[in-house]
Amino acid sequence: MQAFEVMGSVDKNGQILLDEPLELALDSRVRVILLVTNDPDFDPDDTPVEEIKASLRRALQEVKEGKTRPISELWERIDG
Repeated sequence: MQAFEVMGSVDKNGQILLDEPLELALDSRVRVILLVTNDPDFDPDDTPVEEIKASLRRALQEVKEGKTRPISELWERIDG
């Protein structure tokens, strides 16, 4: 099973309208899990700048300390 994260909205008929089309084989069966927010200003890409900077600092420190993994290991974890 694959997972995709997409944004969309629900129309007046209760139908889900995705912001962008999914690139799936036609007639694919899907399982839908909805995460609903009541915040009209919600933006999933609106990570605070300070949080991004802190994450980048941690990542740079890990690289300096040699706490890295081969890219092949990361792909194995993604595929698994």
